[in-house]
Amino acid sequence: MTTFESLGLQEPILKGITDLGFVSPTPIQEQAIPVLLSGDRDFVGLAQTGTGKTAAFGLPLLQQLDLKINKPQGLILCPTRELCLQITNDLKNFSKYLGEVNIVAVYGGSSIVQQLRELKRGVHIVVATPGRLLDIIERGAVNFDNVRYAVLDEADEMLNMGFQEDINNILSNTPESKTTWLFSATMPQEVRRIAKKYMEDPFELTVGTKNSGNANIEHEYYVVRPRDKYAALKRIVDYNPDIFGIIFTRTKIESQEIAESLIKDGYNADALHGDLTQQQRDKVMKRFREKALQVLVATDVAARGIDVDNVTHVINYDLPDDVENYTHRSGRTGRAGRSGVSIAVISGRDTGKIRQIERVIGKKFVKAEVPDGFAVCEKQLFGLVHKVHNVTVNEEQIEPYLERIYEEFSSMTKEELIKRFASLEFNQFLEYYQDAPDLNTKDDKRFGDDSRGSRGSGKYTRLFINLGSVDDFNRGDMLRYLCDNTGVRGNKIGRIDLKGVYSFFEVENDELEKVTQSFKKVEYNGRAVRIEMSQDGDKRGGGGGGRFNGNRGEGGPRKRTWTPGGSRSGEKREHSGGGKPPFKRKY
Repeated sequence: MTTFESLGLQEPILKGITDLGFVSPTPIQEQAIPVLLSGDRDFVGLAQTGTGKTAAFGLPLLQQLDLKINKPQGLILCPTRELCLQITNDLKNFSKYLGEVNIVAVYGGSSIVQQLRELKRGVHIVVATPGRLLDIIERGAVNFDNVRYAVLDEADEMLNMGFQEDINNILSNTPESKTTWLFSATMPQEVRRIAKKYMEDPFELTVGTKNSGNANIEHEYYVVRPRDKYAALKRIVDYNPDIFGIIFTRTKIESQEIAESLIKDGYNADALHGDLTQQQRDKVMKRFREKALQVLVATDVAARGIDVDNVTHVINYDLPDDVENYTHRSGRTGRAGRSGVSIAVISGRDTGKIRQIERVIGKKFVKAEVPDGFAVCEKQLFGLVHKVHNVTVNEEQIEPYLERIYEEFSSMTKEELIKRFASLEFNQFLEYYQDAPDLNTKDDKRFGDDSRGSRGSGKYTRLFINLGSVDDFNRGDMLRYLCDNTGVRGNKIGRIDLKGVYSFFEVENDELEKVTQSFKKVEYNGRAVRIEMSQDGDKRGGGGGGRFNGNRGEGGPRKRTWTPGGSRSGEKREHSGGGKPPFKRKY
């Protein structure tokens, strides 16, 4: 078995990666590190996300630094803030025993003044997103004359995001004598042109087949009517009780809408998209990494650089416009040799796109059936049984209560106790999925309509609250804040209109007094929280819960009202949040 020692890495670096639990190199590390340690040849590495590319270029780069020269010797360009921070953190961990290695992350959405201050103090490696770095170069705040190594990580995605001109301008400010290392999951013509322009006879390494998907990932697709996509999404999540996944959407608006609908329906979910501030993004990612979230709803751009272990599922609520982006999405799961599942929820008209993706990744999709209510109930019930069977009992803490517990159950046989315990949750699932319709359709383009219905009807009151985005709230945060302080269920709260220093929200009329009374003595950061009736109208008819009005993404001027998982007026629909959800999803 190949070891990191046999690759030629120095003892301080070996000690650092041993602390991180590294045992043996991945294929990309095993083949790339010896080449890169030579330090004198350009390099192109093709490998899927999650295969250990950061260590493949990071370890050789760290070993070849001259720490006596406190000037930029390494430059790493990557597409997103999250990936920039992830690479920086990894490099700092790798270099724990090397001495004082100065690594600075440069990215948008954070204080440029602080980044300029860090650069001025001296730096060995700059990790940057192209836009912010170009801004700093134009200010004359950094000198790259000493750069010996330039790394383009996720090069294909940087070009997809329109950074080609920025990359050209940045690299033109570095010495021609530098060595360039390019890493990418796919190799489109644009990446090939970058390699040709800035590299001389590069060493090319491909781990797996070009543009192929990770071999550890299973690919499934479900065919449903567009109006049933949200209901199908919930069934899929419920059918996988231990899911820890990412749901991909095409637009920022849709990611926010779906996340809010999931929160209202009792799921631990949140959104990650480009309209969030850096502080909000960091907050969401912290909750996801700590598994306080069951699912993260994200756009392609926002999800780049998410390096979170043990993601079990990726769900494509919308297939990407660019087929190659599917490779990046599915690569969020099945990382570091683990297995994962990538799911697409599509309408009949999208089956042709599935065939296209199959050709690109070189793997077949399995057509799956959206489970019926009974199957979901069964899966959740036995998921609970397995958790109980495997739970760790804290003998010391529970001991004082055991006598009373035994006394309470003394009149029951073991069989009766098991039945009652199982029924406690199972009855809720039976009620929740009672008469649940079949959501599956044939692969028929007739079902390619884009009809989406409303959530139902009811009377709501619009309220004012003196909290807004300046208080670091997004709509999901506001929903949780209202529920936590009032005890009102999320499905009783309608549209949330978040402003800067204040917001409006709707609440069902039968919960109005409870909400207003709950905020009589509530404070937030030292100031009283104020709830008032909105002056643009008191009570109105209409279905508030989870409904959002406005232009749907960037697809055209048509405006419509849509609630994920709703149904047309008058149609029988699956329970989608109008009552108590079967479980409060928690980790």
